[in-house]
Amino acid sequence: MSAPLNVLFITADQWRAECLSALGHPLVRTPHLDALAKEGVLFRNHFANAAPCGPSRASLHTGMYLQNHRSATNGTPLDARHTNWAKEARAAGYDPVLFGYTDTSADPRGLDTSDPWLRTYEGPLPGIRPVVMMGEKPEPWTDWLRREGYAVPDDIRYAYGQRAPGPDYEDGAPAPKPLAYPVAADDTWFLVDRCIDHIRATKDPFVVHLSILRPHPPFIAPEPYNALYDPLAVPGFIRRDRPDEEAAQHPWLAHQLSRRLFRVPGNERKLRRLKAVYYGLISEVDAALGRLFAVLKETGRWDNTLIVFTSDHGEQMGDHWLLGKCGYFDGSYRIPLIVRDPRKREAHGTQIENFTENVDIMPTVLESLGIDIPVQCDGLSLSPFLEGRNAPSNWRCEAHWEYDFRDPADDEAEKQLDLTLHQCTINIVRGQRYKYIHFTKLPPLFFDLERDPGEFVDRSRDPDYQALVLEYAQKLLSWRMNHDEQTLTIIALTGKGPVERRARRY
Repeated sequence: MSAPLNVLFITADQWRAECLSALGHPLVRTPHLDALAKEGVLFRNHFANAAPCGPSRASLHTGMYLQNHRSATNGTPLDARHTNWAKEARAAGYDPVLFGYTDTSADPRGLDTSDPWLRTYEGPLPGIRPVVMMGEKPEPWTDWLRREGYAVPDDIRYAYGQRAPGPDYEDGAPAPKPLAYPVAADDTWFLVDRCIDHIRATKDPFVVHLSILRPHPPFIAPEPYNALYDPLAVPGFIRRDRPDEEAAQHPWLAHQLSRRLFRVPGNERKLRRLKAVYYGLISEVDAALGRLFAVLKETGRWDNTLIVFTSDHGEQMGDHWLLGKCGYFDGSYRIPLIVRDPRKREAHGTQIENFTENVDIMPTVLESLGIDIPVQCDGLSLSPFLEGRNAPSNWRCEAHWEYDFRDPADDEAEKQLDLTLHQCTINIVRGQRYKYIHFTKLPPLFFDLERDPGEFVDRSRDPDYQALVLEYAQKLLSWRMNHDEQTLTIIALTGKGPVERRARRY
């Protein structure tokens, strides 16, 4: 009798897709994830469905597009009626546990007004059992640092960015300033160590969600990862010569570039330092995961553990003069995905070109565990690719995502762009060659990615592209219509009672 299947579901925050040496990155080295890809399946065109963290993870964990789960911003409550992969796994007898965070904003309806989860957007996903929960306030880590004799700032949120003394790279230092704590004591190492402890102590089958903060800011890495990559050697930035030239592309982009939170620093040496450290944090996460993978092998779990590695979204990292994640550019949404199902060796080592999305993760995990996929899921199981089969004939030909830039606490964007609260929305459909961006009220954008991979030239009003613009606007409308919330639409009340007919998924 075969051993029961374990699940190790890993997310690393803010990881751009191309930052894997398995994909030929000119600088970044990720040997442990490369090895995982050789023993699993690497998806080359994988996309997040929203940004920032909260709405993206709502899609990741529920299998639903933002248009249906409606947790549109960090802090927008996730409707309690929606299920998720952890709830479904728990109902099937598993004990899903969390190391890290899920950024799930609690539904205030039905909760007491004094409930502490109504004071933060960083609540736990319903159905998951937090073992080590770390987010903006990483108490488990900082408490451990104190016990180990390390100094911790009074406001523990700043522990992530506690830097060693001395000048930084832009001030003349030969390398970026490191984190004040050694690598064996930083947040990534600490969290992975706790996950390793749990896996060593638990019995099969386990279901673990490991949610690592890095390479999310602050862009400060412990030694030796702070100096692993030379800032002068990092690839250049995809951008116009000046921010004002970039801003001319669209009113929304002009607004975004006016915001200090998203604008790159004026010091080019500092920007290169940030990029080099971003790469260093990626390599540190890879090394930490290598230790975790070694424990799976040592404990005999490697060949009965489904491993999923992905991110919640990407990072602009200076492209188009922006930092962070936002808007419509690929850099904010194209992310890595590696899946290793130890039972399906026929596909190991393959790379998939088809478009896949984070809404596909929940159906994939549940189907792997033999659990029915809920009707609410907009995504599809990746099992055809994991089994080495051809893509289903009706598999998606484009990636889709949404960005909601409303701020319920601030109307700055509405005033500057003459919008209402509910008009602060963008929908994107992105194919192999063409990309269409639809704003609720503002003008659309259309890019020919074959001629313009940097997304600089808007073709939406070019006469030669008008038929294509119309075609993609219709694609977007059809996509939204096809994925309207449908939980009860498969049921009819009849003289014999409720009758249900599941829709064909492929």
